[in-house]
Amino acid sequence: MIAFKTRLKETIYERLKGVYPIAIEDLDMAPTPDPKMGDLALTFPFQLAKTLKKAPRAIAQEAASFLGSVEGVVKAEVAGGGFLNLWLDKAAVFAEALRAAGRSSLVPEEDKVIIEHTNINPNKAAHIGHLRNACLGDTLARCLRFKGEKVEVQNYIDDTGVQVVDVVFGFTELEKMTLDDLEKLPGKFDYYCWDLYARASVYLGEHPEAQTKKAAIIKKIEHGQDPEYALSRYVSRRIVRAHLATMKRLGIAYDVLPCESTILHLKFWDKAFDLLKERQAIYLAEQGANKGCWVMRLEEDEEREKVIVRSDGTVTYVGKDIAYQLWKFGLLGRDFYYEPFAEEDGRTLWISTSTPTPGGPSFGEASKVYNVIDTRQSYLQKVVVQGLRSLKYDTQAAKSVHFSYEMVALSPKSLKELGYAASEEEKERSFLEVSGRKGLGVKADDLLDRLEDKARVEIEKRNPALPADEKQRIARDIASGALRYFMLKFARNSLIVFDFDEALNFEGETGPYLQYTAVRLNSIFRKLKERDGVAESDIVPPADGLALLPPGLSEKETADFWDLVVTAASLEEEVLRSVAALEFSHLAKFAFLLCQKFNGYYHKYPILAEENKEVKAFRLLTIRYTKEQLQCALALMGIPLPERM
Repeated sequence: MIAFKTRLKETIYERLKGVYPIAIEDLDMAPTPDPKMGDLALTFPFQLAKTLKKAPRAIAQEAASFLGSVEGVVKAEVAGGGFLNLWLDKAAVFAEALRAAGRSSLVPEEDKVIIEHTNINPNKAAHIGHLRNACLGDTLARCLRFKGEKVEVQNYIDDTGVQVVDVVFGFTELEKMTLDDLEKLPGKFDYYCWDLYARASVYLGEHPEAQTKKAAIIKKIEHGQDPEYALSRYVSRRIVRAHLATMKRLGIAYDVLPCESTILHLKFWDKAFDLLKERQAIYLAEQGANKGCWVMRLEEDEEREKVIVRSDGTVTYVGKDIAYQLWKFGLLGRDFYYEPFAEEDGRTLWISTSTPTPGGPSFGEASKVYNVIDTRQSYLQKVVVQGLRSLKYDTQAAKSVHFSYEMVALSPKSLKELGYAASEEEKERSFLEVSGRKGLGVKADDLLDRLEDKARVEIEKRNPALPADEKQRIARDIASGALRYFMLKFARNSLIVFDFDEALNFEGETGPYLQYTAVRLNSIFRKLKERDGVAESDIVPPADGLALLPPGLSEKETADFWDLVVTAASLEEEVLRSVAALEFSHLAKFAFLLCQKFNGYYHKYPILAEENKEVKAFRLLTIRYTKEQLQCALALMGIPLPERM
């Protein structure tokens, strides 16, 4: 509908610009509140009333005479106090929609977009909160690519952070293991480290004297000194591979893995530090609590300072983030080296390295950057943007977007299903937030495993005769779709309370309901091929473009058809709205509404059993268009489409 509305707006503007002092931007079009009042309403007479010193209705009546013969419009009438309502040529709009089904007419706005998401500390297994981050970031990437943008997806690996240090401390001091011992550890290494990290955190809290050993490990890792550095590299990379396997279950992939260790070894921070000092964005505090630290004075409160470099010379997280953000925009004048990390579906996933690698790719150099990080990091993200502004990179600061979101909790019932023994006090709560540091977390793979198990039980009931491997494949698709839709359907500033039964319901606003509708659509065309020998590709509009809407079609069916087609045709608008607001609940609700409208249409009007050939062909065209738009929406949300359910 965007292409049609754009062309319609341009035509109307050409008709009216010589008559009224109007700009094309003034020609806003909105759906009418009632289809009986037309399809689109123009409101420009209200804006012109003051300038022309005329009543809006009088302007609308006069303007209507110029629009009667506009292509795509069959009637223009005045309504209310000055609305100019348009009745569209339904056959012409439908024909255009059919030609564009499942494709985008949107125009890119950026040279290149970088999206940084997932960013799990490589010290333990991924948990449920990481899944919301990854689902949001991946959906943003899919929507921007649909829009035509060149998108680079980064998953930052904090391989020298204190969380990895805690695990290295656990292996060396608590487990007394060497690198050889780690390499021989069987099973899920990320699960092993999950428990070890919790134990190490408790030990370090109970033994303050151990902090000296931890500090020594940090310095050795940062300076690349073995065996500590070799241990940290092994731990982080083995766990990253586990994280990638978890995300693959949800269809999530990346282009590059920039590592913090490489930022340190290639002295990206040193370059950023010199820039910050040179342009007086930071200064050395000579007194007070931050004496000896390099600090940035905060714009929101000039009495407050944010430490960028501590008095012992170590860089804070926000300092490293400023350097990383500068690199993303190509403002450091240098790049990482890269080496292949994984190969999948013909694509290479690259990881940064400090070792020169001739002929490798290059990354960064974005014109816009999205950082997908939860709301708890909002303050630090503001400091990063302030760092860019302090360096006079105002354009890049304005194009630095913090895609924030709230956390994920679980219902007590869901926690019980996962084997978590809640205390009596916890049982009284409506939801529970758990702590990875304390070892009280819900691992992402455990959650996905349980979703697959429950989906497989449902498949057994519905299709007991299916082969076991097909049941497993369908269960995996349903679990992935259920989780992804659940993560998207809530506003991003809402706390999600995950519940298995709610997510896996085959009815209502759920991923399985969307998948079931798409499967139903596919089955119609499969049966058409089996019964009539007609392939889906044979269902095309008449070659002459005539009789697209069969003669004698009832007024009720015409209204229902139009409602379904207009809803399906609004996909591009919903994508733009979702991206602009970073609110993919819009896209999720669009897909749900489209499914509702199709199912309503399907139950009212027989398709394969329809005896009138013209009506049958028309209905097949209608649902084929619906299917292609729905499948496109599912793909944008990363929801897989099972063969059957």
